[in-house]
Amino acid sequence: MAILVTGAAGFIGYHTATALLARGERVLGVDSINDYYDVRLKEARLARLREHKGFAFERLDLADRNALGEAVKREGGVDRIVHLAAQAGVRYSLTHPEAYIRANLEGHFAILELCRSLKGFQNLVYASSSSVYGGNTKLPFSVEDRVDNPVSLYAATKKADELMSHCYAHLYGLPMTGLRYFTVYGPWGRPDMAAFIFTRAILAGKPIQLFNGGDMKRDFTFVDDAVAGTIAALDRPASAEGGAPYRVYNIGNHRSEPLMRLVSLIEERTNKKAVIEYAPMQPGDVKETYADIGASQRDLGFTPRVTIDEGIPRFVQWYREYHGIAG
Repeated sequence: MAILVTGAAGFIGYHTATALLARGERVLGVDSINDYYDVRLKEARLARLREHKGFAFERLDLADRNALGEAVKREGGVDRIVHLAAQAGVRYSLTHPEAYIRANLEGHFAILELCRSLKGFQNLVYASSSSVYGGNTKLPFSVEDRVDNPVSLYAATKKADELMSHCYAHLYGLPMTGLRYFTVYGPWGRPDMAAFIFTRAILAGKPIQLFNGGDMKRDFTFVDDAVAGTIAALDRPASAEGGAPYRVYNIGNHRSEPLMRLVSLIEERTNKKAVIEYAPMQPGDVKETYADIGASQRDLGFTPRVTIDEGIPRFVQWYREYHGIAG
């Protein structure tokens, strides 16, 4: 039976669907293809997925439960779901809060109800975010930490998704695993993420903004590692031993890298010096992220393999090729 991958035209969704197809799975991809960022990039990802015989696609608003159910029926059913569709971005949530309620709450609810209706349902793996750690100051961030202090609406919706999922796992015995992704980057990445923004600006000779005076650190996770963790969670449904069949894991690189290190690597690969403008901390942002991946290593066999020293050059190479920039 097919695997449903939501957000299939998105960054992690595209890579996850590609990996599942490569191992012989049938994949039903759904995506609204909204204009949060350049639709052409989403269409290009989708065109590559459509080259696979095992891939089917439906364009729909995930919060439309009837449309979602009809799409699944047309495919002949699904038994596993990788739910990666969401309205992403911390800063965008300050100006477009309604998009997060629709996509991240109503959309997630639609997926939970779909799980409840499916015959032979096996597992749901869904995207949470490192943003749920919010104002926490203890590092590294552990899944055992309390996450009651979100500093953005985006983070609040992701925490709400975790709570709703636990409720459905508890009430209906449905295996569910949430993955708190930490700053995923790589080829085919999102234009609103730092690696993409900095590479584009540096190649064009335009300034980049470094918030908090550049004093920021992130746990950068290469997309191949994020996909490996996602599929490992899909293949290992949560057990009901000791309670509901529900788990949450960090998917990160277990390294907290200074933002200036990222800039330096892009400078080296582009052979251009960045023009830097320093700016204050932005509302909803945090100074540092750092993933404790002990639980995901123990339960999923998750072992990140790509550091930014390897991953950033691979991203910049893809960026040049995609945009036809020699170098």
